[in-house]
Amino acid sequence: MRSKLKYAFVCSIAVLLAGCGTINTVIRGDWVTKRNLNRIETSCETIPRIYSGVSYDVCLLRGKPSQMALWLAPIPQLIFVDMALSGALDTVALPYTVYTQINNGDIKLK
Repeated sequence: MRSKLKYAFVCSIAVLLAGCGTINTVIRGDWVTKRNLNRIETSCETIPRIYSGVSYDVCLLRGKPSQMALWLAPIPQLIFVDMALSGALDTVALPYTVYTQINNGDIKLK
């Protein structure tokens, strides 16, 4: 029983991190961010690299609902949980994101 609980916990953390705004904007390439946000037809045109995970989540809220959003419909508060986690991770990544903001500028979506 205990090993199944550990397995479920690890799987749920992996799923949450896969959708985490900071992971999608800082660790993965800019093309992933562009593809994900253009897929939901967000009205955002750029995302600043500083606190990009929170900005990514705000752009998700401004887009059309995706299949994933429909799947998560029973628990829409997950986007706000992700926003809080992204804020914490963005703060940790702040030195790196300030450096990349200065060198590369915003992430262009359109």
